Amino acid sequence: MTPLTFSLSPADNQRLALLCGQFDDNLKRIEKYFDVKISNRGPVFSIKGDPEPAQRAGRSLQELYTATEKDKALNEATVQSVLKNVGDGEDAEPLRHTKVRTPKKQVRPQNEHQRMYLERIRTGDVCFGVGPAGTGKTFLAVACAVQALVQDEVYRIVLCRPAVEAGERLGFLPGDIGQKVDPYLRPLYDALYECLGFDKVARLMEKNVIELAPLAYMRGRTLSDSFVILDEAQNSTIQQMLMFLTRIGFGSKAVITGDMTQTDLPPGTISGLRHAVETLADVKGIGVTQFQPRDVVRHPLVQRIIEAYESDGKKRGS
Repeated sequence: MTPLTFSLSPADNQRLALLCGQFDDNLKRIEKYFDVKISNRGPVFSIKGDPEPAQRAGRSLQELYTATEKDKALNEATVQSVLKNVGDGEDAEPLRHTKVRTPKKQVRPQNEHQRMYLERIRTGDVCFGVGPAGTGKTFLAVACAVQALVQDEVYRIVLCRPAVEAGERLGFLPGDIGQKVDPYLRPLYDALYECLGFDKVARLMEKNVIELAPLAYMRGRTLSDSFVILDEAQNSTIQQMLMFLTRIGFGSKAVITGDMTQTDLPPGTISGLRHAVETLADVKGIGVTQFQPRDVVRHPLVQRIIEAYESDGKKRGS
């Protein structure tokens, strides 16, 4: 079997070192993923293996080499994302041209569904992001909200979440309303800190430019010139979802995220997220992005765990 041979250009020893990784860890990861053997002498690479996997491994090397252009070390998440996209046959070019700029970092989609999600948030007034944990639904929504705030497209960010415990009763929580809902909104805090930094988030929260609110406190409000995010929306009821969606005023944008397989509502209660997606799917101005297990951008094991649980659920349902 004739090896696939090609040369990366422009030849740059520092970028080649970043590409290969410490002790050639990145090359080993590519070899394992595509079941090929990679060798190189400087910028000239040779890949042994079946033709199609070898081609995909070569394309992965070229994509990752492009990613080192700004002397940026390749972390495990970046390598895994490229391998998944190339392995699934996705075109990386549109992903490179889609970006969200925040003060602390520039965010790019890691797969086609994330790209579609960002595009629907940008062009629509209401967008649903539905799918498994770890697909970037919440983080990307917060990043878009921060970009909109920084660019003066909105004057306020409102982050909302149903105050429902995940399978256990926490009982009475001490403190003011902010302290009471803090445990439920922690994932939103984490995303804000990544995009804005701790000090900036604290200052904006003091000024009420960033507001964190439990879903139950949204009734009666009209949110104009705001970027509103409802996270963990699978734990909303039909009535709560309708109430939330009718809070949107002029100049506002709403993003609703959730995973329908992880509802913590009482048995027999229909999820407001499921009902809304089914009811509003064909309404003009509303976008729905359905993420899949293969879109998970956390540790590769998370994807396999989700797929195993889905498989078990189908067996129990049959």
